[in-house]
Amino acid sequence: MNPFIQGDIKMALNSLRSTRWRSLLTMLGVVIGVASVVTIVSIGEGIKQQVVEQINQLGKDLIIVRPGVINSNNALSIIGGTTNTGTLDQSDQQTIQAVPNVQYAVPLGVVPGVVQTGTQSFPDATVIGTNQNIPQVLNQTFQYGNSFDDSQSINTAVLGQNIANQLFPGEVPLGRTFTFHSQTFIVRGELNSFNSAPLSLDINFNNAIFIPYSVAKQLQNGTAPLYEVLVKPNNPKLTDSVVDAIKTKLAAARGGDHNFTVLKQNNSLAVSDTILNLLTNLISGIAAVSLLVGGIGIMNVMLVAVTERTSEIGVRKAIGATNRQILNQFLIEAVVLSFAGGILGVILSLLINVALRVFTNLQPLIPWPIMVLAVGVALVVGVIFGIIPAIKAARKDPIDALRYQ
Repeated sequence: MNPFIQGDIKMALNSLRSTRWRSLLTMLGVVIGVASVVTIVSIGEGIKQQVVEQINQLGKDLIIVRPGVINSNNALSIIGGTTNTGTLDQSDQQTIQAVPNVQYAVPLGVVPGVVQTGTQSFPDATVIGTNQNIPQVLNQTFQYGNSFDDSQSINTAVLGQNIANQLFPGEVPLGRTFTFHSQTFIVRGELNSFNSAPLSLDINFNNAIFIPYSVAKQLQNGTAPLYEVLVKPNNPKLTDSVVDAIKTKLAAARGGDHNFTVLKQNNSLAVSDTILNLLTNLISGIAAVSLLVGGIGIMNVMLVAVTERTSEIGVRKAIGATNRQILNQFLIEAVVLSFAGGILGVILSLLINVALRVFTNLQPLIPWPIMVLAVGVALVVGVIFGIIPAIKAARKDPIDALRYQ
């Protein structure tokens, strides 16, 4: 490296150390901008990975039938699918089950109410009316016990892992009972943990209690509308043809009513990508403003530094320093200031990601190219906003500079 450049870097570092707090406040905008971009990209990558893991567990051939017309290209529409005006009922599920090459058609209907065990209440528990094939459709195995039998008249239930731990902490739940709608249910099984993902199209089944759909209808006076039907074809290669057949058969059975939507698993990736792109664009806008503010801060501080060190500039020019050398000195100082802000921003994003992993269900993944790119952008900000103070310093007349008080 050029010895002059090395000297300029040392001078820049000494200048930053001598004005620590001013330098830290100056680079704050750059720190926030870099941390914002790296954090949101890492969250996005983590969510995409979690969605892929969820799809791999549930199976790429899983088909979801929902009430209402949902635009598969509209992320918000897909997420809000359960609030559409359309309805599905048991006759629709039976129609789907009769479609050629459909192995399982499992109804899912949420039953409102409060779950109780002894004196404790669990109002946040999600109770779902379904049938005994739910484990097969979800490609899930049991940690304890097995599924209920639709033909049995006794009230039985299967628990997700999280809700099982809440209802019966530290215990094997088999044979234990809970109360729901003043009726007693016996636990037949506990499912292994599901790979849940943020922005998922479905309920987190780890928090769900599954009961027979016939019982769910009784609890709601014979009416138990479905929020979706989960479908598994008997051959994964036939998924697309089964989707088309479901659309045709279901519309015909409903008298030409197409007020329903059939979704494939790749819609889960589509919805997460769409929302993450929106979030990334939003955070990128915020980061751009932060970098702009940080750049202006750097420029202002460097202009002040040029004024404060006018005598130094005069001395350097008097002993032979060229305009180029003076320009390089202050430009490198601005770049070092911005680069330090970029490094601190990356460190801050790492700390945020650790906190997210510890305190939330998010699992951020930081791609190293993003960190390099973020620091590179910080360097560019330093060059752009440091050039004006550097030019001002280089153009100072040495005699006037030496006379400056």
